[in-house]
Amino acid sequence: MKHWSSSDASATAALSLIAEHSSDVIARVRSDMTFNYISPSAERLFLRPVRDTLGHHVTEFILPDDLPLLADASKRIAQGEPDITVTLRVIRGDGSLIWVEVASRLITDLENEDQGDRAVIMRDVSDRKALEDELRAMAMKDGLTGLANRRAFDEALLTEWKRTVREKSQMSLILIDIDNFKIFNDAYGHQVGDDCLRAVAAALQPLGKRPGDLVARYGGEELAIILSGSGSVAAEALGERARSAVEQLGIPQGDKAGGVVTISVGAATALARDGGSAEMPQTLLSSSDRALYLAKNAGRNCVRTTLLLATPSG
Repeated sequence: MKHWSSSDASATAALSLIAEHSSDVIARVRSDMTFNYISPSAERLFLRPVRDTLGHHVTEFILPDDLPLLADASKRIAQGEPDITVTLRVIRGDGSLIWVEVASRLITDLENEDQGDRAVIMRDVSDRKALEDELRAMAMKDGLTGLANRRAFDEALLTEWKRTVREKSQMSLILIDIDNFKIFNDAYGHQVGDDCLRAVAAALQPLGKRPGDLVARYGGEELAIILSGSGSVAAEALGERARSAVEQLGIPQGDKAGGVVTISVGAATALARDGGSAEMPQTLLSSSDRALYLAKNAGRNCVRTTLLLATPSG
C-alpha cells in the first residue's frame, strides 16, 4: 500500500472523492481499536453521524454475541496475517441490526507511532446473509415432513451436548417409531403412507417449543425430539404427550384388528457429571434406541425411559 503524503493534493483529493462516494465504508482503526477515520458513507450504512463514530471503540457498534469473532480477527492480525475478513452484526443508530462484512489489513508503511493501525472496509451483506440463511434452512429441512432432517439433527445434538457440558446440566433425547408402518403401507400404498408421516410430524412439531429443542425426522418412519435442559421426568411426560397426540389422530391402521396408527417412544436422559462414564452424544442415541426397543417389546403404543451419567469431557 502506497503512503500518500499530505502534499500530494491531487492524490488526496482523488482518495477523498472515492471515499465519499463509495457505498462501502472505508475506515482507519487505531491499534487501540478506536476509529481514527471513517468515510461519509458510514452515515448511510450505520445511520450515525461521523462525529458519533470517530474516537469511539469499535466494540461499541458490534452486537455483543459477535464480539468473539472480532477478537479472533484482531488476534490473527496481531499475529501477522495480512488480510482478515469476518461477517458480523452491527448495531445501527436506530437500534436495528445489519450484517456487515469487515475486511481488515494492517497498515505497514507508516511512522513508528502509527504501527498497528488497520485499513478497514465494511460492506452491508444483509441481503446475501438472508439468502444464505434461507438456503441453509432449506438444506436442513426434510422435504417430506417439513421437520428438521438428519443433518440438522446431528448438528443440534452435538451443539446441545456441548451446552450441557458447559453448564454441567442435563438433556434428553426421544426416539419415536410409527408402529407397524409396513402393514399400513401395504394396506393403503406408499402415497397414503407419506400422508401418514406428514400427519404424525404435524402432531409432534408443536412439542419442541423451547430454544434448543428440536423435532426431526431421524430416518424412514423414525422421528426424534431433542429436549434442551430436560430431565427424565419431563422427557417421559413429553413422550406420553407425543404418544397421545398421534393416537388421537385416529388414522386407521389397516390391519384386521381395526386399530389406529400409534407410536412407540424411547426416551433417554443424560446428566453431565464428573465421574460419569458414558461418551456423548453417541451413548445418548444408543440409550434412546434401547428404550425404544423396550417400548416395542412391551406391546408398542407406550413410553419407556432410561438414564445415564455422561462424562463432561465426552
